[in-house]
Amino acid sequence: MEVEEGASVGVGGGKIKVGVCVMEKKVSSSPMGQILDRLESFGEFEILHFRDKVILEDPIESWPICDCLIAFHSSGYPLEKAQAYAALRKPFLVNELDPQYLLHDRRKVYEHLEMYGIPVPRYACVNRKVPNEDLDYFVEEEDFVEVNGERFWKPFVEKPVNGDDHSIMIYYPSSAGGGMKELFRKIGNRSSEFHPDVRRVRREGSFIYEEFMSTGGTDVKVYTVGPEYAHAEARKSPVVDGVVMRNTDGKEVRYPVLLTPAEKQMARQLCIAFRQTVCGFDLLRSEGCSYVCDVNGWSFVKNSYKYYDDAACVLRKMCLDAKAPHLSSTLPPTLPWKFNKPVQSNKGLTRQGNGQSEELRCVIAVIRHGDRTPKQKVKLNVTEEKLLNLMLKYNGGKPRAETKLKSAVQLQDLLDATRMLVPRTRQGRESESDSDPEDLEHAEKLRQVKAVLEEGGNFSGIYRKVQLKPLKWDGEGEEERPVEALMILKYGGVLTHAGRKQAEELGRFFRYNMYPGEGTGLLRLHSTYRHDLKIYSSDEGRVQMSAAAFAKGLLDLEGQLTPILVSLVSKDSSMLDGLDTASIEMEAAKARLNEIVTCGRKMINEHGSSDEFPWMTDGAGVPLNANELLRELVTLTKNVTEQVRILAMDEKENLTEPYDMYDQAKALGKTNIDSDRIASGLPCGSEGFLLMFARWIKLARDLYNERKDRFDITQIPDIYDSCKYDLLHNSHLGLQGLDELFKVAQLLADGVIPNEYGINPQQKLKIGSKVARRLMGKILIDLRNTREEAMSVAELKEQHVTLSLSSSKKHQDKNIQPKRDDLRRPGTGDKDEDDDDKETKYRLDPKYANVKTPERHVRTRLYFTSESHIHSLMNVLRYCNLDESLQGEESLISQNALERLFKTKELDYMSYIVLRLFENTEVSLEDPKRFRIELTFSRGADLSPLEEKNDDEAESLMREHTLPIMGPERLQEVGSCLTLETMEKMVHPFAMPPEDFPPASAPVGFSGYFSKSAAVLERLVKLFHSYKNSSSNGKG
Repeated sequence: MEVEEGASVGVGGGKIKVGVCVMEKKVSSSPMGQILDRLESFGEFEILHFRDKVILEDPIESWPICDCLIAFHSSGYPLEKAQAYAALRKPFLVNELDPQYLLHDRRKVYEHLEMYGIPVPRYACVNRKVPNEDLDYFVEEEDFVEVNGERFWKPFVEKPVNGDDHSIMIYYPSSAGGGMKELFRKIGNRSSEFHPDVRRVRREGSFIYEEFMSTGGTDVKVYTVGPEYAHAEARKSPVVDGVVMRNTDGKEVRYPVLLTPAEKQMARQLCIAFRQTVCGFDLLRSEGCSYVCDVNGWSFVKNSYKYYDDAACVLRKMCLDAKAPHLSSTLPPTLPWKFNKPVQSNKGLTRQGNGQSEELRCVIAVIRHGDRTPKQKVKLNVTEEKLLNLMLKYNGGKPRAETKLKSAVQLQDLLDATRMLVPRTRQGRESESDSDPEDLEHAEKLRQVKAVLEEGGNFSGIYRKVQLKPLKWDGEGEEERPVEALMILKYGGVLTHAGRKQAEELGRFFRYNMYPGEGTGLLRLHSTYRHDLKIYSSDEGRVQMSAAAFAKGLLDLEGQLTPILVSLVSKDSSMLDGLDTASIEMEAAKARLNEIVTCGRKMINEHGSSDEFPWMTDGAGVPLNANELLRELVTLTKNVTEQVRILAMDEKENLTEPYDMYDQAKALGKTNIDSDRIASGLPCGSEGFLLMFARWIKLARDLYNERKDRFDITQIPDIYDSCKYDLLHNSHLGLQGLDELFKVAQLLADGVIPNEYGINPQQKLKIGSKVARRLMGKILIDLRNTREEAMSVAELKEQHVTLSLSSSKKHQDKNIQPKRDDLRRPGTGDKDEDDDDKETKYRLDPKYANVKTPERHVRTRLYFTSESHIHSLMNVLRYCNLDESLQGEESLISQNALERLFKTKELDYMSYIVLRLFENTEVSLEDPKRFRIELTFSRGADLSPLEEKNDDEAESLMREHTLPIMGPERLQEVGSCLTLETMEKMVHPFAMPPEDFPPASAPVGFSGYFSKSAAVLERLVKLFHSYKNSSSNGKG
């Protein structure tokens, strides 16, 4: 309804006066101006601006008189004065004033949310009357805080109770490297800062501690205009790297998303609970549930003209219903400001598809971790009382129970005990005839334990762990005590600076190459909830950190890895760790392999060979002269070990003061080598010469037992591992013969490593199916869920086309009003609308989004694991057709690819297997060719710079210590079509069935989009208006 200047509108005649009693800084903001201009353009309202001087200095009696009042608190705002004015003049309050006091205290906000049944994170309050007050109900330990008996394990969130204090901290567990991230209001391009050395919580005030909720690196901001209208936007969470994502105009990038029915109800309840018509709040979406973590009060959306239109229409109806209910609030056919509406730029925010009928629907990658230090283990029997008492201290005093030490406190206790024991001789062994050599070896191992515990600057269970297992006991019953225990120290295997760089670069490669038609648009795909990303990792620290570094490259993040790890990576050791399920079969394979390697050419020839299919032979890939190479390996290993021994002796004699400790936690923040250590002639990374010698002497001893003339071929991979590491990272030490040792070790390792997972294809399939059974089952679930979702989208699009045609026909007769069901929108509160939106979850809102393909939705699942699972999964894929149930079926892998895989031998660091699912939208839903699988793999790190060095490559290796990652190779012929149906049939026998997994959430569907019209807007505020009428505030 359009009203001419001076027309009678309000009860007393004239226009309805809308007072804006807000600080000028807030009034001058673009969203406020956009909405007020639209409201005024209806011709029914006069906008009265209360200037700062009026608000701050003038008495309320002289303030302008208005019918409706917009007033909200901000810095320096006299809220009490505004309350007094409202009591005096009794205007209609858009946002009520009394509840605004609640927003200044986070404790009261959470209490109020809970009172209205709105979910919040699990939390507890610590209230101090004076700074640094000790409280008997508050306990802080290394990895948790406890409030009134309720424990919050790291990562947890610490918030000041003062709602105006935005210094929020997140504390990370020692198992992820420790440290703290400080969140704050945006300063330039930053919204958070990571402090790796801060591990203790603040004590200078009162705080809320709450459970950290993993949200996949995305936050959701919700903006209400009354209880029946809510607009939601996603943005990159400051928790991840603290860098604000901005567009070409310098504005923070946010994308509108659809709220679920439950979230709409939360928005409605919150609006009513705090009696704030215009209100913003923060939503956390975690593991299928949503929680409110902050309520901001008056907030408007930025840079959304559609939202400005909607907000102005809703506010108009509210004000008319409150002050002129006798007038119709029906919207005019054309909104008065439409003719001069600015056009939003699409530049930099849209991505076209690839122009073909196929759409990428799913990317699944199984990826090995990056370059690491050699994995090592020290075993020694201990009888020292200090160590035995330490075992009892941490196993609850049980004499026959083993103990695992991983935390900083536990490892520090062990280090203190070891330091006291190292200079002493071994206790209780003087009478034994062979005590001297045993004592020497024991003292040497204790020194090694001490050196391992001292490296790194600070402890973290992600890098080393100790087991103490009791072996002998004395006494009986309650007097029983252990007198001897086995100590096992596991260390090493840490992701190097090169490993982190490899993972980041591979993530960047995926971003640009795995998503056709998207390019850098993957970032927008992710931000807009059109990218369903989940990252899984095994329990190993190097694997977790590889996953975090990869995510950093994939999503173009910045900063330290710890916050990224905690925010984006989920651990699943049952799926990605361990070989226990196939231990018997693997031991049999290793025993058979030992025969083949030690017996050489004769054993291989006896079991035949195949020129056409060489991989079908037992022990395929083992060199014919393996026995001779073994003896050469022993000699070369001893030579290198002796050189390292001399370096270790020189270090011991020449270093009067120990060099600065190498901080492994800080090293994880680097992608470059520690040039100072290299320049001073020390080994790269955290390893000193003493530990380097311990590594090599153990390999030399374990490889060959001279007394029994027996080889241990299981040491071959470890020797190869150490050679490769030292060639890459310690070439500056000039170890003679290391190149030659590497070549011999590589020849043997290329034959040994693949055969440890099965001596022939049948055994490889059996072992692979046991090791990768759970992972294979999860991959099938991912593919099936993607198919169901894609089919749901296709069916809904067909329905919407039919609905659109039907609706168009109805509107040809202008006298026929559209039915209620045809105008469903998120937030209308209709029962039918909720039923329709039950499948709408975490989706882009196409009506507000500046994206050309809002229906494009890609699922990405990344699984980071170790070499064993890569080999096992690959063996299932290439040999599954050998199973009895699949006789006569062709392999999933082409003949050409089988030959290349046989020649590949090693799946090195950052090797990966990728399955991409494409949907052909031009064929029917029932056609098996609708969904096609593409299989590719990469051998990982390119070893050619180590094998055939030239001057340029040698210089690069010296400078970077990093090997490049090989590109992907096809596992199928070009033009072939592996359907999802065939893939399921072939790998189903080797996959864990879905019923053995925890219940998965139903595949989400895209609810489509319905045009918002005037008739819908007329219904948006009915409930809130009736609530307002019952409010205690006067309406004038």
